[in-house]
Amino acid sequence: MVQRKPRADAAGNRARILQVARELLSSTSELPMNAVAKAAGVGQGTLYRNFPTREALLAEVYRADADQLVASAAPLLEEHDAATAFRRWLSNVVDYARVKRGVLAALEPSSGQELAASHTGSIGEAVDLLLAAGKSEGAIRADVDAHDVLILLGFLSRLDESEAAERAHHILDLILSGLLARK
Repeated sequence: MVQRKPRADAAGNRARILQVARELLSSTSELPMNAVAKAAGVGQGTLYRNFPTREALLAEVYRADADQLVASAAPLLEEHDAATAFRRWLSNVVDYARVKRGVLAALEPSSGQELAASHTGSIGEAVDLLLAAGKSEGAIRADVDAHDVLILLGFLSRLDESEAAERAHHILDLILSGLLARK
């Protein structure tokens, strides 16, 4: 069976639903489906046709953010030296961690853990890419691997929202400082 490309209006509706859900997750872990539909300007049928369950919507918000985070590594390396690219990528991690906190708070613990684990590999590959570039330039310590960085980044999702807004960038600066090669 040939898959058809979605109509432009259907693709727009889906994108709006995801954006609204993402924004709502920054203020609540409730994420009522009727509030998402209303804020996105779509009917309940459109919402449920795209996302049959609340969990499906949450999973797609998380997947889209994880994919965006992973995809940002290579372009940053094309535009900047490795240390600057890594710093900017870590800034993207702040947004990702905020969404991750919201999604995981809204899901059952086992579902949230499974969802987070399903993206660890691709995020690790992005970190590997950044580390390799940094090591080849002599900017990143040779004894650091992606697993080290992922463990450190995991603490961001444990901050509550008020604390994260205040401390996340400082924590990321500390992480990057620890990754940089000493000269």
